[in-house]
Amino acid sequence: MSSLRNEHGILFIGHGSRDPQAIAEVHRFVDAYREAHPERRVGLGFVELTAPALPEALDALASEVKEVLVVPLFLFTAKHVKNDIPLALATAREKHPGVRFLAVKAFGVHPDLAQLAFERTGARTGPLSPQEAARTVVVMLGRGSSDPDANGDFYKLTRLYAEGRGFAQVQPAFVGIAKPSLEEALEWVARARPERILVMPYLLFTGVLLQKIHAQVALFAERYPWLRAEVAPHLADGGMAPLVQHVDRRIEEALAGGVPLPCDGCQYRVPLAGLQKNVGGLKALLWSIRHRETHTQAAPHPHAHRALEKHVLVCGNADCADRGSVALIEALRRKLKETGTGRTVRITRTACMGRCGEGPTVAVYPDGIWYRGVTEADARELVEEHLVGDRLVSRLVDNIMQ
Repeated sequence: MSSLRNEHGILFIGHGSRDPQAIAEVHRFVDAYREAHPERRVGLGFVELTAPALPEALDALASEVKEVLVVPLFLFTAKHVKNDIPLALATAREKHPGVRFLAVKAFGVHPDLAQLAFERTGARTGPLSPQEAARTVVVMLGRGSSDPDANGDFYKLTRLYAEGRGFAQVQPAFVGIAKPSLEEALEWVARARPERILVMPYLLFTGVLLQKIHAQVALFAERYPWLRAEVAPHLADGGMAPLVQHVDRRIEEALAGGVPLPCDGCQYRVPLAGLQKNVGGLKALLWSIRHRETHTQAAPHPHAHRALEKHVLVCGNADCADRGSVALIEALRRKLKETGTGRTVRITRTACMGRCGEGPTVAVYPDGIWYRGVTEADARELVEEHLVGDRLVSRLVDNIMQ
């Protein structure tokens, strides 16, 4: 890594989380990287939920160095890496024309990562004889994505993990969005009546998803007490050194000439079966802007429950609450119930929506309509005109996200 001098900076980009333990583990990784490379300037930013945000982190590091290498702390190349990071980099290049910004690949599919996952499972089981491995089923558990490219890469990684290990079965599954779910996978593999089921959470850091995984496996163990079901440590649980080494490998690749994004399976560039309408740079840009502004995804997601026709977000933060948003929420729910409409509409109280002093703020999706200064007295008109009649209440409109 001698090509990195003091004028270079490394900016790690995490997803962000409301779980303080998850954020603390990300910081432990960054500290481990700094300890391994004390000569480098290292920063940290997040795509959402956690400060500093990606644009602010880019600005801070760009003011100190001549070149910024952006390293996504993401296992696979999905929407955040394909859209949010390039969009932020494009803005940063305009603001800092004298600074070179270089994007580093996500962790991706690599034999060393498959080996690391195998070592994490071994930390739970201890050494297994060939006979013991042949009676053990592993459920390789990914986060799951609405991006088919990322889900495909997870399947590749699972296959790399399974090669030559001698397990009875290695079943890929997902925590959310994609199928099969963890619950479905556990039910399937239980029918083979193995002696042991080991769930390997293929996640970089801890967080609420891990809590969900442990709870689901505990419920499964209660239903099937004759099966030994356990959860292995996630990737960062057991030492940061292998992850630091892999990041070094990705940085070397970028400095050697850069590695383009894998576009062969990108839903924004290739008309994949069932996703042809997603092709086009404008679709990718629209998704990124909406996600950044509202923490929602414009891309369609399959859900087990009946799809919402409208989702109404009402700011319940201190300023809007003082202006009557709590009473507004109750009035909206009451008026909606009184209409007797069969439409699936959900009204959700949110944290600050960034319109302090202008509230109460109301956003209606998927329409992308933001209202401001909405009072309890406006509830009936908002329900009857917009939520039921699909007509805007123009006097209250603040912004149209189209």
